[in-house]
Amino acid sequence: MKYEQPAPRKRVNLTVREDIMAEARALGLNTSRAAEAGIEAAVREEKGRRWREENREAIEAHNRRIEREGPLLGTPWWAEPRDD
Repeated sequence: MKYEQPAPRKRVNLTVREDIMAEARALGLNTSRAAEAGIEAAVREEKGRRWREENREAIEAHNRRIEREGPLLGTPWWAEPRDD
């Protein structure tokens, strides 16, 4: 079994609201990991937003074609309404 090496970490300075930090410490949270998870989620969301914007015209053209012509494949046999 192959294990992936974790990416190296970099020490950074962040400014965070005092009340949030106090609550996180009181709960025993690993604030570095929590911040990393939040930043990772923000990066993923922004990449998705940018991809949708860059591909907006193609997505719109595809949706227009579907509206005009329907899907390329018909309804599968298991999804068709039954007559019994």
